[in-house]
This record gives sequence, structure tokens and C-alpha cells, in this order.
Amino acid sequence: MSALSIQQLRKTYGAGVEALKGVDLRVEPGEFFALLGPNGAGKSTLIGILTGLVNKTSGTVRVFDQDLDVSPERVKAQLGVMTQEFNFNIFENCWNTVVFQAGYHGIESREAAHRTEKLLRDLELWDKRKQPIRNLSGGMKRRLMLARAMVHDPPLLILDEPTAGLDIELRRSLWDYLKKRNEDGLTIILTTHYLEEAEALCRRVAIIDQGLILRDAPTRDLLGTLKRQTFILELQEQCALPDSDERLQFRVVDALTLEVDVDHQLTMNDLFHRLDQTHIKVQSLRTKANRLEELFIDMVGKKGKGLS
Repeated sequence: MSALSIQQLRKTYGAGVEALKGVDLRVEPGEFFALLGPNGAGKSTLIGILTGLVNKTSGTVRVFDQDLDVSPERVKAQLGVMTQEFNFNIFENCWNTVVFQAGYHGIESREAAHRTEKLLRDLELWDKRKQPIRNLSGGMKRRLMLARAMVHDPPLLILDEPTAGLDIELRRSLWDYLKKRNEDGLTIILTTHYLEEAEALCRRVAIIDQGLILRDAPTRDLLGTLKRQTFILELQEQCALPDSDERLQFRVVDALTLEVDVDHQLTMNDLFHRLDQTHIKVQSLRTKANRLEELFIDMVGKKGKGLS
């Protein structure tokens, strides 16, 4: 039994725009899965269909063996959804917002209070429980959205840009929390602007563009298809530019910084061997872009679209 099984899912809007063109997708229980794509790729339409906000044109959707057409309420009960936009009453306080959400799922008051307290403590919102939402920072609102999405203990959590607008510290703390929940068995589907987020968290990635799934594979396998990786070298002292070839291409950024494209067949040892041969002393090294981002750009970025 899959956590999510989608077969030949199609959606055509009234103006004749085909948002989804026969999407097949499968997410297994316990996976941390990333769905990536440019603007207009079909991600929002797909999520809208799962959550009942968009009617599909054709195809089948099953969540933990519950068919969306046959048992839509049972499907919704299996899902926790954290949307990109804030969509709660800003005049209500944090405690009531989460407790009321539990009530919508038929959870009795004592259990709702227990779950709400645990989530607010885990997400570092306990001290703000009586605060009106309008008084919260953007990061606190994000965490409250997550608490509300999880209060009914859904087996499948859908996160649409969960860390948008968060600073680095909050983003990393949220990563840690989500990884822990995933290790405990929660299935998570993630869409994100931050491709390093998908690379750090997700064991499998699907890339969608123009309503079609271009690739769906384990993250490690996808990254193995990269033809090159670009590194920034911070030097200890100024030096001559090394000769480039088909497998190592060097460029000067400034007097103490080099940029190098490394062919996927080379190891880091090969790179450092070349640097040692040319007597270049490296102070530090970093990637210019994360590997998943480079792969994404290779696949769809050349069309001039932005991420969504």
C-alpha cells in the first residue's frame, strides 16, 4: 500500500489550459519526498486536487488505499496540509487556532488540548499560546501553520514552501523537527524554493514541468547524473591561473578567488592533485550552487522560468 498513488492525473481548466497531462506519481509510506518545478509546472494544481480544492479532469488518486472519488472525506482525514499563504484568523490566539482545528477532525477536547500543548512546545510556541496571531513574527506564524496541520496526527503531511521567509536559524530548526517526525514514520511531501532544502531533507525527488513528470528518482541517483559541479576556491595567496581542459575549467573571480567546473568523472582528489601541481594553496572551498539546483537548471532552467 502506497502513501500516495496517482495514475494518469489530468486537469484542464476552462480556458483550455492543460495544467496536468497524465501525471503518474507514487510516494511510499515513510518517504520524505520533494516535488519541484518552475512556475506553471502544475505543482499547485496537483496539491489542490489532493486537498479537494481543485476538481480533476480525469485520473485516479489514492491516499493510503483510499480513493479520492469514492471516499474524499477519508482521504482528507489522512492529510495534513501546510499551505504557503497564511490562512487563519489573525485575531484568534495560537492555542484556540490549533484546538479548534482538532475539533474539526472530531478529536475530543481533552485529547485536543494534550496534542496542542505538545505541538506548541515542540515548535517553541508555548510561551505565545495566548497571543493573538497578528502579534506573531512571520517565523512563528509558519510554525503555527505546521502545528495546525499536524494536530490530527495525519500519516501524510504536505508542505508547500514551509520555510519561505524564515531566517537561517529558524529554517534549520524546522528541518531538524521535520527530519525527526519523518524518522518516526511520518510521510512528507515537500515543495520548496530552496533546492538545498530538498537535497538536505528528501530521499526522493520528482521534477515536474508543463504538467508532466520529467524525472522521479532517489535523490542520490538524480545527483549522479550531473555532468559537472562548480566550486569556488578561496586562495591563500595570488597565483597564476591554471590551464583548463575538458574536465577542469578554471576562471578568475578576483585576485584571491578562483572558480572551477569539475567534470562528474573526476574526484576531489583529482582536483587537488591539479592544484598541487600548479602550487596553488587553497584556504577554503565551497560549491557555487547546490547539486540539485544545478541539475534543476540543466533540466528546466534554460526555458527562462523562475522557481515556484
